[in-house]
Amino acid sequence: MLSTAFKVGAVSVLAIASGLVFSDATVGALFASARPVTGLQQRTAQAASSLPALEQAVFTQINQYRASRKLPPLTLDARISEQARAHSQAMAAGRTPFSHNGFQQRTQAIARTLPYSRAAENVAYNQGYSDPVLQAVQGWLKSTGHRQNIEGSFDLTGIGIAQNAKGEYYFTQIFMRRR
Repeated sequence: MLSTAFKVGAVSVLAIASGLVFSDATVGALFASARPVTGLQQRTAQAASSLPALEQAVFTQINQYRASRKLPPLTLDARISEQARAHSQAMAAGRTPFSHNGFQQRTQAIARTLPYSRAAENVAYNQGYSDPVLQAVQGWLKSTGHRQNIEGSFDLTGIGIAQNAKGEYYFTQIFMRRR
């Protein structure tokens, strides 16, 4: 499992942990290819966007990508998003490392109200980009393991994003297939 970070430019960081499929962990690649933004641009962009709007943007971009591949859209599920958001918040607060730690517990919690046959997870974090969602989604799409999760035979998803005081955005997307 890959969980490293690296700097791009003076203020930009993007890290992608390996795409995780339940019982079949995959190793993804790190990707970063955007120009850094100034602190003022970053603060302006952060003030203009709410975390729920960013979560919706991830959902939209992922479904647009799936449509371009002639795949059915995913349905956003609040129960799954709750678990994804809690994981992103824990990573942002430093209560858990940037990783897939606790994935099995998240899927078990979801399974109490949503029977599923398959689950996977993508996580990312970045800092210093004018469009943190685009950076996360592009990073996932350029990584084989993450892209396989995005293109997988799932019908539901949940997305959670958290931001800490340092301006780091943490992303978790969980994919599930209902039974």
